Amino acid sequence: MHPLDPCTADELTSAVAVLRAADKLSDRAFFSAGWAAEPSRSDVARHEAGESVDRLIRLIGHDRNQGQSFEADVAVGTATLAAFRWVEEGQAPISMDDVMQVIFALVEHPDWLAALEARGITDLDKVHVEPWLAGINPPQMPTGRVIRAIAFLHEHPEDNYYARPIEGLTAYMDADSGEILVEDHGAVPTPMEAADYAAQFQDEFRDDIKPLDIVQPDGPSFEVDGHLITWQKWSMRVSVNAIEGLVIHDVRYRDGDRDRTVFHRMGLSDMVVPYGDASPLHFWKHAFDAGETSLGHQANSLTLGCDCLGEIAYLDAVMLQNDGEPRVLENAICTHEEDFGILWKHTNVFQPELPPEVRRSRRFVVSCVHTVGNYEYGFFWYFYQDGTIQLEVKLTGIIGASALHAGTDLETSPQVGPNVTSPIHQHLFCVRLDPALDGGTNSVIETNVEVDTEGPHAYGAGFRALATPLRTEQQAKRVIDPAASRTWKIINPSSLNAMGQPVGYKIVPPSTPTLLPPDESPAGQRGGFARHNLWVTQYDEDQHYAGAGPFTNLHPGHGVGLPSYTADDRPIDDTDIVVWHTFGVTHVPRPEDWPVMPVEYVGFTMMPAGFFDQNPALDVPPASHCST
Repeated sequence: MHPLDPCTADELTSAVAVLRAADKLSDRAFFSAGWAAEPSRSDVARHEAGESVDRLIRLIGHDRNQGQSFEADVAVGTATLAAFRWVEEGQAPISMDDVMQVIFALVEHPDWLAALEARGITDLDKVHVEPWLAGINPPQMPTGRVIRAIAFLHEHPEDNYYARPIEGLTAYMDADSGEILVEDHGAVPTPMEAADYAAQFQDEFRDDIKPLDIVQPDGPSFEVDGHLITWQKWSMRVSVNAIEGLVIHDVRYRDGDRDRTVFHRMGLSDMVVPYGDASPLHFWKHAFDAGETSLGHQANSLTLGCDCLGEIAYLDAVMLQNDGEPRVLENAICTHEEDFGILWKHTNVFQPELPPEVRRSRRFVVSCVHTVGNYEYGFFWYFYQDGTIQLEVKLTGIIGASALHAGTDLETSPQVGPNVTSPIHQHLFCVRLDPALDGGTNSVIETNVEVDTEGPHAYGAGFRALATPLRTEQQAKRVIDPAASRTWKIINPSSLNAMGQPVGYKIVPPSTPTLLPPDESPAGQRGGFARHNLWVTQYDEDQHYAGAGPFTNLHPGHGVGLPSYTADDRPIDDTDIVVWHTFGVTHVPRPEDWPVMPVEYVGFTMMPAGFFDQNPALDVPPASHCST
């Protein structure tokens, strides 16, 4: 087994047995997640040299008797507990054990029942209780494993209950002690108009859609060997991490007879979703869907023809359940290739007898889709024939809803349907990029394009690209600037191309926001990584998460993660570095987002910039079906 392979069901079972035998946990302890701990660079090198490397399985969870979460590393080869600690700040992600406790407790709580009755709701079978992340311990319940809850109303079991928010009613529960506090901010009429989106509720469908089949009669052009994938000149290892979701390891490109390393690792490090509405149902929301809910655990089993289309190869993932038993999530990763229009083209207008030269672009897709409550996130990594890499996040699902009433501020919560509003919110993703451009050490250069008014251009309209090296961690805290066409280029100063320039890959950022909540707010304290679109840090194998990672739940923040990592302002020039890129969207809901949201696309691109000596896709053959 390769050190970068994800954990197996047997490894999780063995690791749980070792931890339980160590007698560290009470009988009220449960597991939140388990995964193969990230191996060190030296361990990977030792394995590639033929040496044996013992794998560590990391287990996290929570002990209700202790009132604390735990983290443990188990060396499965020797069946020994390598490390164990009680977590001092923050707690393990919310689990199904927590969710069920809240649901079962509320349906019997007198204050909750009284608040429902005051709204004329007596049939509890029609009430959908939705536990939510508390974010931080609120003043009403300053300690404990606190979970909030809101509620919606069913008309029938298969409807879209999100269309009927029970406004003004929230609850807090300490899932360790069982203490419950219900807050009723006053009844608001519940919207009762149906907003059903499932096929069974549609009166008619379009009848002008003809079949569109993706056919590869000779099979796909990629190969899958375990978790190692090769496609044309690309190779990589893919897996689903319990916290971060889809992870890409050991990305390489075969350039002639050279197998060139590009990235050690690429994957989501953290994300935050702050809400901007002041109503009781939303003001506290600022979800960290990776660290607080174990994003990988929320991965879908993907379906051919629905989530993925064409000649597909699926990979499974193994997740750890609350009871310590492994669960195999089938078809968690979809891999396929797809046509992507023109790769390059030129028509020689001065020699019309020559046929146009055109090549079709094909890209390789690695994808994973997660459902977190009402919302879906699809993560799609694209690899192109010209060496370009792209990450696209597809946002869909059901937007958060409120009942429209006299006190609703439509500037912060626009109306999206009859008597329904949805708060303005952000989705901000921070991706951790561990570069390996031809091996060795790396630097980062920022490039801004400006008008050169003092140059020799006769009309004063010259442009120049001004490159500035980012030499320290504080200097590398940057934001986008579309007016300057700002990009950031990762280079290897020790590897030169044919022009004598350092080989590089440039990050082309989208027009993307940064975190809106102020520094002193809970979201600002906990999501500091979203203040900047670029961070660069010295490589440290212990600095893995942009925020609090697996223990974001109820973590107070105080600059955890990237703000803390960069506090010493370490040098980052020509050294082993990690690049962190934050991107996303500020979502102002619209009627077209209701009752289910069409996909909104966010992401970024990494393009080779001097990594190759010329266009690396010249050797792509012409399409056989092109007419001449």
